[in-house]
Amino acid sequence: MSSIGFVGLGVMGRPMAGHLLRAGHTVTVCSRDSVKNTALAAEGATVAANLTELARAVEAIAICVPRTEDVEATLAGLGPGLRSGLLVVDHSTILPEAAARLHAQLLPEGVHFVDAPITGGSMGAQSGTLTVFMGGTEPDIASVLPWIQAYARRAERVGGPGTGQMMKMVNQIAVGGALIGLCEALAFAAKAGLDLTQAKEMVGSGAAGSWAFDNYGPKILRQDWSPGFSIVNQRKDFGYVEAAAAGLNAAVPMTSLVNDWLGILDRSGRGEATTAALYEALLAAGFTPPTGGVAG
Repeated sequence: MSSIGFVGLGVMGRPMAGHLLRAGHTVTVCSRDSVKNTALAAEGATVAANLTELARAVEAIAICVPRTEDVEATLAGLGPGLRSGLLVVDHSTILPEAAARLHAQLLPEGVHFVDAPITGGSMGAQSGTLTVFMGGTEPDIASVLPWIQAYARRAERVGGPGTGQMMKMVNQIAVGGALIGLCEALAFAAKAGLDLTQAKEMVGSGAAGSWAFDNYGPKILRQDWSPGFSIVNQRKDFGYVEAAAAGLNAAVPMTSLVNDWLGILDRSGRGEATTAALYEALLAAGFTPPTGGVAG
């Protein structure tokens, strides 16, 4: 398979499409932002006039947009061009039940849908080292896996339709814990008058080290709040986690806590900042004893 359409040329999709081009695939793109179209056209991509034209020109389509409703709108735009045998790979993070529903809706038309959310941040997209959680049938995933490896270090089937998104929820729970661990630790270090660079390096090199320390730690030291992964998108994902947890009767207290703290920044107009800006919210906060008593 070498003819691939790519929809969603944001901070993640743009470098992913570039990796496909450099791997020798024929790539067709369609973005409402002409600047993004032009940039990829300069690398060899074909620009479709609309989503329907894109669908008619390719063998498979990758989608990388923010929300469940954005995926649904994209599929509606592709609709007239969808045909039997076409493979749709959704790299967006959406509700797991929505992914399973879209698979079921497209299957009678002969269109194969794989939910394949990604993790690794903008840095992973740029370096081609993403991890991809893939939900769908074994034949469909076997068909798309060779070209997904153009931008993935690890891509695996985790189960049937919808399970890719469910595994991404697991990932986001862990991401939230690592994020608040980093930001709370460095905010504490700053208030204690410790050297932040030394704290980041020494703590991050020991048992407390994490992807967050390695990738977001330097952003905190530079006071660089550019995404990255934005607060508004992280809160969207946490909302999906909370919805999935309610359906499973699963406790996700830490995820809800981090979502609440990021909400402070979101409501202050900083929703497009990187999630590592949580450091500033924690730095500005005072100590609040646990409900019902004083910490001791």
